[in-house]
Amino acid sequence: MKIVPIAADSLGTRSMATFVETADCRICIDPAVSLGPLRYGLPPHPAEYQRMDEHWESIKKYAKKADVLILTHYHYDHHDPNFPRMYDGKSVLIKHPAENINRSQKGRAGFFLKQIEGMPEKLEYADGREFSFGKTTIRFSDAVFHGTGSRLGYVVEVSIREGKECFVFTSDVEGPNTEEQTEFIIRENPDVVYLDGPLSYMLGYRYSHESMALAVDNILRILNETDVETLIIDHHFLRDLKWKERIAKVFETGKKVLTAAEFLGIGNEMLEARRRELFKENPVHKSVPLRHVEE
Repeated sequence: MKIVPIAADSLGTRSMATFVETADCRICIDPAVSLGPLRYGLPPHPAEYQRMDEHWESIKKYAKKADVLILTHYHYDHHDPNFPRMYDGKSVLIKHPAENINRSQKGRAGFFLKQIEGMPEKLEYADGREFSFGKTTIRFSDAVFHGTGSRLGYVVEVSIREGKECFVFTSDVEGPNTEEQTEFIIRENPDVVYLDGPLSYMLGYRYSHESMALAVDNILRILNETDVETLIIDHHFLRDLKWKERIAKVFETGKKVLTAAEFLGIGNEMLEARRRELFKENPVHKSVPLRHVEE
């Protein structure tokens, strides 16, 4: 099984877009990218816009190669409704657009489905279901919280299995913090987990210290109770310059813990986390209109 993070926060944009290739099929998960609208009171730096454009071109190329496209939920860093031809002729597996969903995402899901109407070869609601493509099995969790509660809606976690190899993609669990989020990963017993990680860059106001401690405990559970060899941790967590010290205990397990960039063998470029530094090094005197922001 080949796993390729296409765009990620450690690579400079808000995304978890991932390409997975097995002997039977090619899968693209959450083919979208965006930027944080404001950080440190600053809009995205031009360097971030440039990186986003680069990542969007890469996402389109990988999506074109894919047989299966998966959407775990309807935030704009995980789905883009404005490029419907991406879904033409594909098998499309999506988070249920009407069940276990908040008002905002329900509206976005409805708009997205109108945009792609008649294009996919197959369109299936994925929550709690299993699909086979040759000897490759794609299994989805039931809908779980996007975070510690239902305010931001729900996501589905994804397991892809080929023979003895298994890859789990958590989507936006912001932790994991709940038993349901954690148990799906443990039951799947993957070799590789791609975890979005705790919302620690909002620690103390949007994300509590108690949630942070629980997330670390659950990550330790996953590493200790499964055969996980590699933990990729990125997305929300890589918006925090102190991310490594937040999970010092996790690094003590001896398991391979990497960002998406490090998994690809390259250095981290946490552009959003470094936005204040970017503006200081390369001042921008004219405002740049926001586009593709996550909200």
